[in-house]
Amino acid sequence: MLIVVKIGGDLIEDRLHENLVNDLLSLKSEHVFILVHGGGDKVTDISTRLGHPPIFITSPDGFRSRYTDKEESKIFTMVMAGLINKQIVSELGSQGMSVVGISGLDARLLTASRKRQLIIINEKGRKQLIEGGYTGKIKEIDTRILRLLLENGITPVIAPVALSEEFEPLNVDGDRVAASIASILNADYLILLTDVNGIMMGGTLIEELNTIEAKELIKELGPGMKSKVHAAINAVEKGVKEVIIASGLSYHPIKWSMDHKECTVIKR
Repeated sequence: MLIVVKIGGDLIEDRLHENLVNDLLSLKSEHVFILVHGGGDKVTDISTRLGHPPIFITSPDGFRSRYTDKEESKIFTMVMAGLINKQIVSELGSQGMSVVGISGLDARLLTASRKRQLIIINEKGRKQLIEGGYTGKIKEIDTRILRLLLENGITPVIAPVALSEEFEPLNVDGDRVAASIASILNADYLILLTDVNGIMMGGTLIEELNTIEAKELIKELGPGMKSKVHAAINAVEKGVKEVIIASGLSYHPIKWSMDHKECTVIKR
């Protein structure tokens, strides 16, 4: 089976979480994996230390994102496609996995349209139109490099940086990158790993949702989970059998996700 796994930034820090590494190693002979990673906290830390503290904005629909100006775009690309990506490649490679780290820039894997203007909610709670900066919306995916790697038994590790129509690097949402790749490759599963077991409401884990229920529930979620559920809905509507939101800190984060244990499953 083809499984696309999005690894949230909370699971990376200085190393990948041990349970996640062990799960990948134990399942790699049975399944084919594509890994997409985040790492926003590391970008924030390094950007701040470089004297360019990030700015975060919120859309009228409640989605929170990093405002990526020219300088922040350089730092984002450096940290995501460089430091974090190669850290993951090095660690999995040291455990015997054959992995290649790429970004959406490589072989034009991800082409995105640059958002020229953004509508945000400002400090006064009012809508405001601002310059779009270097944030993108995925427009095209060229899967040739992914298919080449998979056919040769190599696991791709993808950083969420896309190529603009003007050939500039753009910040694109990692959850949506994973959903788009899972959709175009008809993946059996998309697993979004984070630091919680799934969607929690009133202290209770929601174990299963269909896309209609998910669209209703998304209005009540916080910014981080809202992005994941939005990506999950898109993936399921485009043919992915199941999307699972789960904790990458659990004892068997991937296996338990596939077994629907301690997670939220979103399906048609």
